[in-house]
Amino acid sequence: MIETWKMTAVENAASFIGWGGLVIGIVFGFLVARTNFCTMGSISDILSFGSYNRFRSWLLAAATAMLGVWVIQGAGMVDTSMSMYRTGDFGWGGNIIGGLVFGFGMVFAGGCASRNLVRAGGGDLRSMVVLIVMGIFAYMTIGGLLGPLRVSIFSPLTTSVGDDQSLGVLLADLLGMSVETATTAAMAVIVLAVVIYCFKDASFRGSKADIIGGIGIGLCVVAGWAVTGLAYDEFASNATVISLTYVRPAGDTLDYLMRFTALGAPDFGVASLAGALIGGFLGAAYGKRLHLTTFAGPSDAVRNMFGAALMGIGGVLALGCTVGQALTGVSTLAIGSFLTFAFIVVGGIAGIKTMENMA
Repeated sequence: MIETWKMTAVENAASFIGWGGLVIGIVFGFLVARTNFCTMGSISDILSFGSYNRFRSWLLAAATAMLGVWVIQGAGMVDTSMSMYRTGDFGWGGNIIGGLVFGFGMVFAGGCASRNLVRAGGGDLRSMVVLIVMGIFAYMTIGGLLGPLRVSIFSPLTTSVGDDQSLGVLLADLLGMSVETATTAAMAVIVLAVVIYCFKDASFRGSKADIIGGIGIGLCVVAGWAVTGLAYDEFASNATVISLTYVRPAGDTLDYLMRFTALGAPDFGVASLAGALIGGFLGAAYGKRLHLTTFAGPSDAVRNMFGAALMGIGGVLALGCTVGQALTGVSTLAIGSFLTFAFIVVGGIAGIKTMENMA
């Protein structure tokens, strides 16, 4: 059956990926809007109120994505070793510094890329500006004005770890077991530890929104992998195995809007970003929170655009954001993704402390 699905997906790759990305993005955006899933907010909750519920929701989303990817990979729907996360070039410098910069920037921008997407869908014009600035700086860092500087600084901060930086592959080499066994063991230990950590807390167990948000958003990541994995054709030059991520796609979307007639059908990133905007709109409308919001003044505008620029730069250096690395990347068990996740949190804490000192 999987082979039949894959054949159909490959034969209709453009529409399969485009429509699949759009639908997944809509579900993702609606869930974020309705459950108040927010990675920056989860760090703020810990520091301000001692509440770990939204942080546990973030971890639960990551664990759900890990387990789901393990299932669909075993079923032959996707091979995450083909993704950018599991390359043998371990860019630890970019993971660390990019994670710090992104985490710091998301505080000044009022939330990470995905949160700003959903807020923009609900009528927040500040978030729309944040997304545009973030996309521009992402492209500047990839191959624009900041590109040569990125290469010169971060190329030496990259270490080759063989063909694959997956935790399963590295454990297999270290312990002398098969990759499949090591991957399953690593996934099971991490997922079990996260589930125990999350559900041992009575407050979290009583928070339906956080549980639904964590599991639902994790499943959106799994669905993204399934769509791009089924449609992947090794002979297609533009084939990409990926799932939800929002920093580079913000720049890709701006490019697509300006060069639509030359680019054809949207890729998964552009389609899922558009879907998240629509989902944010639907979530805000359903909750009767649909209204236009703008900057409070010049200082508010500068602060948000400063944070957006940092998110664009940091997201490219780290190869992803709170969703692109801390969920999508982590679901592949890539070492760099776990490292980025940790330093996004550190950067977020530093950003919140800096904002407090500035107040």
